[in-house]
Amino acid sequence: MIRLKDVYLEYLTAAGPVAAVGRVSLEVAAGERLVFIGPSGCGKTTMIYLMAGLLAPTAGVIELGGRRVAGPDPRLALILQDYGLLPWKTVSQNAALGLAVRRMGRQEQREIVRPLLAELGLAGLEDRYPAQLSGGQRQRVALARALALRPAYLLMDEPLSALDALTREHLQELLLEVWRERQVTVVMVTHSIEEAVYLGRRLVVLSPRPARVQAVVENPGAGSPGYRASAEFHRQCGRLRELLDPGEQRQAAAR
Repeated sequence: MIRLKDVYLEYLTAAGPVAAVGRVSLEVAAGERLVFIGPSGCGKTTMIYLMAGLLAPTAGVIELGGRRVAGPDPRLALILQDYGLLPWKTVSQNAALGLAVRRMGRQEQREIVRPLLAELGLAGLEDRYPAQLSGGQRQRVALARALALRPAYLLMDEPLSALDALTREHLQELLLEVWRERQVTVVMVTHSIEEAVYLGRRLVVLSPRPARVQAVVENPGAGSPGYRASAEFHRQCGRLRELLDPGEQRQAAAR
């Protein structure tokens, strides 16, 4: 479980302190898929960095599996929006980067990474460099690097935002397949209402900065076969739009 207890974060600027996250309390159950969505600049990425131990809260407590977060945790993997691949390393080397940082032997790295790359559709591309890959292939390498660590928690900061619509949908299906097979706890940030509703079993709508939990929407049908074309999917998308911009919804109803 991931647990946030009264988490508050402020930055110190030349003009004085600025609140980024305002007293958030939240629990993410083991094996859950939770998605953060909210207006641009509201603090979604900051929430992910706090959970990952890359930022420390000004007040409050964050726990992973009952242990207080005091820095990066080896049970956790993070996928960034820009993939975070090193351009001078090959696909195999990028996928094994976390294992190399943990000082794992090269043979053991290969034994873990090769079947993982094949599973993610990257067999035959092991010796290519990031510049020789498509956006979708780069994202698969980033996912391979995260999964090579065999994490209990997978945090993702808008991992599919730079991709075209069809590639994005294909990788959404891949993420669901990974979750079903490994049952990792997934927390994801997205700007896309449709992506949030398709992937997230629970949707957390954040307020404008400082980020607070404005609403929590249960979404049990997420990822099920045919869900994207269902009436319930479109109803949930409409509900999120209303929560994110209630003024526009009222105007639409008046028209």
